[in-house]
Amino acid sequence: MERLFSTHDVHQRDRFSYWHDVACKNLVEHECQPQSSRSFHAEIESAMLADIGLVLFENSPMTVVRTLRHVAHAKTDDLFLCRQVAGGLALEQEGREVDLAPGDMTLLDPMLPYQGRFSPGSRLLVLKIRRRELEARLGKTFDVVARSLKPIGAESGLTSAFLAMLPAHAGYLSPVAEEIVRDQTLDMIAVSLAKAIREQHPRLSSHKMLAVLNVRAAIDARLTDPALDANTVAAAAGISVRYANAVLAQQETSVARLIRTKRLARCRRAFEDPLQQHRTVSEIAYGWGFSDMTHFGRAFKRAYGVLPSEYRRNRK
Repeated sequence: MERLFSTHDVHQRDRFSYWHDVACKNLVEHECQPQSSRSFHAEIESAMLADIGLVLFENSPMTVVRTLRHVAHAKTDDLFLCRQVAGGLALEQEGREVDLAPGDMTLLDPMLPYQGRFSPGSRLLVLKIRRRELEARLGKTFDVVARSLKPIGAESGLTSAFLAMLPAHAGYLSPVAEEIVRDQTLDMIAVSLAKAIREQHPRLSSHKMLAVLNVRAAIDARLTDPALDANTVAAAAGISVRYANAVLAQQETSVARLIRTKRLARCRRAFEDPLQQHRTVSEIAYGWGFSDMTHFGRAFKRAYGVLPSEYRRNRK
């Protein structure tokens, strides 16, 4: 993590205003009020994990408010996954209140107003996630924001522990490893959110979320099998092919298209990986379940604009 700001480097009278400027630039525009300007201290660190931004905040007690005015001037459309590292944080969004203790997580939507209150010794990790990436796994996220994810269940506990390791490794991974870890991060967050919303508010929407996640997990687990098809996936996910395609249609895809997209992405990553330069294009394609090289070449070109051999050659 790169340190962006520390009050140790700034004169006491300027500490809070300087911190506010840096926080607005690296997270979102907001208003805030420290419990004490005179004794205020804070640090901000940041890093990238592929296209996921990591921002680590440590600050004195204060309140923050993001208003409709701030939302109206928003320039990005990220979602924020918050994991409390130390201290406490009380958040409110859409009439829901959540109190975060160390290890707890919640999702915030910066396109909706919110307010928060930081306790003494607060340390918070925020993951800035592209909205479309999480919605591809969950559907619309309105029902998921400001829900408490405590690390007491298997899914949330594993996700919380996994996220805690990211700051120490971000910036040191190879590009291929970054993409793999990035996908794992998004998948684990999505599973934890879907499980939480189902347990707290068992509604049709949460069943659809879990159906999508089950379909994706079934595909990932069998992606190397050339015989993988919609029937196999639906059976593994415990739903019908018709329902599987219906829930995926809301994300403008289908079981067959999702299988192809995931296989192509795996092959593309292999072509970019210096550790796999000794493998031939056909070996990689067959390894990820393609059985017809002509079909593979055409599908790859439709997805990425060039043939597999050209793509690999351009990456050297």
